[in-house]
Amino acid sequence: MWSVCCHGSKCFYARFLFTFFSRIESRLPIFATPFNNFMTLIDAMAPKPFHRSTLIPRIFHVFLWLLLSSGLSAQDIDKAALQEGKSLFKSNCASCHNPLQDGTGPALKGALSRWEAAGEYNGKSGKEWLHSWIKNWNDPVNAKYPYAVEMSNWSASQMNLFPTLKDEDIDKILLYVDNSDKGAAPAAAAAAPAAGTGAEGAAPEEGGNMNLWLFLAFLIALVAILVNVTNRLDRMVAESKGEELAPEVPFWKSKRLAAFLILIGVLYLGYVTADSAISLGREQGYQPEQPIKFSHALHAGKHKIDCQYCHASAAKGKHSNIPSLNTCMNCHKNVQKGPKYGTEEIAKIYAAVGYNPATQTYDRAKQKPVEWVRIHNLPDHVYFNHAQHVNAGKVACQTCHGPVETMEEVYQYSPLSMGWCINCHRQTEVQFASNNYYSVYEKLHNDLKNKKLDKVTVETIGGTECQKCHY
Repeated sequence: MWSVCCHGSKCFYARFLFTFFSRIESRLPIFATPFNNFMTLIDAMAPKPFHRSTLIPRIFHVFLWLLLSSGLSAQDIDKAALQEGKSLFKSNCASCHNPLQDGTGPALKGALSRWEAAGEYNGKSGKEWLHSWIKNWNDPVNAKYPYAVEMSNWSASQMNLFPTLKDEDIDKILLYVDNSDKGAAPAAAAAAPAAGTGAEGAAPEEGGNMNLWLFLAFLIALVAILVNVTNRLDRMVAESKGEELAPEVPFWKSKRLAAFLILIGVLYLGYVTADSAISLGREQGYQPEQPIKFSHALHAGKHKIDCQYCHASAAKGKHSNIPSLNTCMNCHKNVQKGPKYGTEEIAKIYAAVGYNPATQTYDRAKQKPVEWVRIHNLPDHVYFNHAQHVNAGKVACQTCHGPVETMEEVYQYSPLSMGWCINCHRQTEVQFASNNYYSVYEKLHNDLKNKKLDKVTVETIGGTECQKCHY
C-alpha cells in the first residue's frame, strides 16, 4: 500500500509522510489500517497545489475521516456486544457467578473453551451443549453428556434455569466473561478494590484509554509536523517567485501550534472537570473498616444464611435495615467462638448488648449501639424502594450488591449512578409469570400472548420516566 501511494511519488509532502508514517506504523501496529486509509487520501490530493489555503481544510477533512474510520469499526461493535453481555451477566448470572473466581458457581472465564474442548456428543458440539446447559442444565445431564454430568456435581447448589435466553444473548454473556479482566468486567471479589476502581465492577479500561492517549499524541504530533511542512512549502513557493522571505520561525514557536495546544488543553481541562463533577459523591469500591469484623463469606456463603434473615426490612420497606444485635444473638448466644477471630469479635457483640456469657445474663446499663459505617448511599433527591425491587421486581440482592456471599468484608460493588439504573431498567425483563403485582397490565399480557411483544422490560412499564425516581 505504501509503495503504491507514496514511495514512487515525486511529491515531497507525500514522501515525507510516507517516511514518518512508516516509522510510526512499525511501532504502533494498531494504526496500520487508519494510516493506509490516510495515505490513500493523501495520494489523491498529491497532484494538486499544496498551498496553505487548500491544504489545511484537506488536513482536517482527513482527520475527521480518520477518526470515523478508526472509531466506527468492528471493534466498536464488539464493545457494544461486550457491554450488552455485561448487562445480561449482571441480570442473570452475577448472583452466583464471578468471571474470575469461584463463588456459589464456578468462575466462568474460559467456560466456552472448556465446553468446546469436551467435544461433540450425539451430533451436537460442545458449544451447543453449553447453550443447552445455560437454558436448562437438566437437558445435557439427562442426555448423559459427560462434561455436563461432571459439572452437575460441582456444587450441591442447583443452577437456575434460563429458558428465555436466546443463543445470541448467551454468546454475548460468554464474550463478556472471557474478556471481563480487560476492562469491562466486575472486579474480582477476592480482593477489596481500591476506591474508584470499582466493583460492579469496573476496573478502568486501561487498554482503551492507552490507545486513546496514543491516538491523541499522534494527532498533536501530526498537526505540528504538518504546520512545519506547510511553512516550508510556502517558503519554497515564495523563494521561487523571488519574494522577500521573512525570518524562519521554528515550528514549535508557531503561533498556530500554540493556539492549537491551548485549545486542546482547554478541552481536556473541561472534560476532566465535567467528568469529575459527574463522579462527585460516587463511591464505587468503597470499603470502610467496620467496628466488628463480620464476614459475609462465612455467614451468607458457607452457612447460606438468607440475606433477608438479617436485612428483614428489604422486602417490607423503602430501606434495607442494619440488623439489630438481637438478630446476632439468636445464634451467638450459643456460638461463642468464630473460625477466624475466635472470641474476639463475638465479644464485641456481647459488650454492645451487655451480655455476660458466663452467667448468661444481660445488663441494660452496659448496652450501647454499634456504630456501623454506612456503605451504600444515594443522593437525597433520588427515590429508591427496596421492597418494590425485591417483591415486584424479584431482583436478587446480588444484582446490585454483587456476590456478597464471597465477600469477607463488604464493599460497594455497583456505581449506583443514574446511567447504571437506567440501563438496568432498559434491559431487565419484567417477570409477569406468577407475579400478581403486574396483573393490572392487561394489554401487555395480551400482547405477549398474541406474540406482538417478545418481552416487557421495566422501561416498557414506565421505569425510565423522570418522576419515578425524582418526584
